[in-house]
Amino acid sequence: MPEATTYLELSEDGGGAHKFYEISVNGTAVTVRYGRIGAGGQTKTSSFPTAAKARAAADRKIDEKVRKGYAPAVRGQRAARSVTRRQVTSAPSTARAVAPVLWRFRTGTSAFGIHIDEDRCWVGNQSGDVYTLAHDGEVLARYRLPDGVKCLVADDFWIYAGCDDGTVYDLSSKLPFAAYAIAEDVDIFWLDIHEGVLHVSDRQGRLTVIDHEDELKWSRRSLGDHAWMVRRDESAVYHGHSRGVTAYTPDSRGELWHTPTRGAVLFGWQEHDAVYAGTDRRVVQRLSKATGRVEATYACDSVVYSCAAAPDGRYVFAGDSSSSVYCFAKDGTRLWKLGTGAGSALSMQYLGEQLFVVTTDGSLACVDASEAAIAAAQAGTVPRAVDVKSAAALPTYTPGASVETVAAVPSGGVIVECVQDGSRLRMRVSTAGFDPGWNVQFPRHIRQPGARYVVDGLHASAGGFYRVRGEIRRLA
Repeated sequence: MPEATTYLELSEDGGGAHKFYEISVNGTAVTVRYGRIGAGGQTKTSSFPTAAKARAAADRKIDEKVRKGYAPAVRGQRAARSVTRRQVTSAPSTARAVAPVLWRFRTGTSAFGIHIDEDRCWVGNQSGDVYTLAHDGEVLARYRLPDGVKCLVADDFWIYAGCDDGTVYDLSSKLPFAAYAIAEDVDIFWLDIHEGVLHVSDRQGRLTVIDHEDELKWSRRSLGDHAWMVRRDESAVYHGHSRGVTAYTPDSRGELWHTPTRGAVLFGWQEHDAVYAGTDRRVVQRLSKATGRVEATYACDSVVYSCAAAPDGRYVFAGDSSSSVYCFAKDGTRLWKLGTGAGSALSMQYLGEQLFVVTTDGSLACVDASEAAIAAAQAGTVPRAVDVKSAAALPTYTPGASVETVAAVPSGGVIVECVQDGSRLRMRVSTAGFDPGWNVQFPRHIRQPGARYVVDGLHASAGGFYRVRGEIRRLA
């Protein structure tokens, strides 16, 4: 049992912070648990040379939190802060034909998260389940996260899930890690990650940017609120909200342009030269990344929940609140409208003449979007969709499990070590051939001073730090 435990809370009215901080001292070990009130939170343990130094460190942390407004509290007396979940309705489709769905996988609850790459399909739902599937629909694995998945994003090799509890999980290896913990006063609506830098849009219309060490870089308030779109490339951050789309420089030095859209932005997509904004006024609008000028408008028959495009905008797709999906030519000409057969598409992605959608009934559906298949569907001929079932012994991965401990460095492994850098713990590379002065992006909850880990590989980021590829193991 801990020798001493202090529990503090910070709860502000008006949608402000609503979080707890608990610190326990047990001999020379200090354990900190923190997070959103009502959630399990994250845990971190640090060791000190003596029990006296451990108690002194705990006292300093408590004093620091009290200065920031935390106060002693009784655990469980306050309810968890409410989390905004998009309120959606889904009416039956008015289309005369149903889309040629090749296969469908039902996750059980409404799904917002989707990512499709050359190897796998990813879907994340409101219950916190993330599944990976092969392109033929075979279910490969399941990640069980603590809270609802708002979105799935890819950043090169890495896959991330943004959850309702404010945590962004790295799903790039078998053991999911909490990569970013977003401040309690940021009510996540959408996120994007570029070169390890996290960009978050929220209910208040803010854009918050967090670096690879999970530390705030900058934050801006837009003209509108309810910001459901954020996209990032090498040149800018594109932020969509109730008053349109605003582009900022990546370093926050200024606004590049602002364009009012026809209605509030509910979803965003980007291609090389353009961003696409789906709105509550039944349109998708294509905006030039360079100038913000509206280059084309794609008219739907109901509120637009999602949109996507083929490479270079050759085709533009949209999903509406009436369970229909649309395809447009680049100039805005509507080519077809078809029912999904699985509710309204909340997110979508196009790859290789196939349109993948995740829907209000929790389905991930693969639609044959080839010209021949669409023509046949419009004539009333569609394939019989395969209802994919999950295997009984499906591999399931959860965060919080301990990393494996090994006695020796496997062939090709890279050693990283946890070092004290002032008041912070940093990860640095010990293996020859790497820059020893660069930090390594690494899960915070397993950092302990002096601990050494071996990773499968490291990737040099343009931001001047390394990112882990593959599994993490602790060296004994």
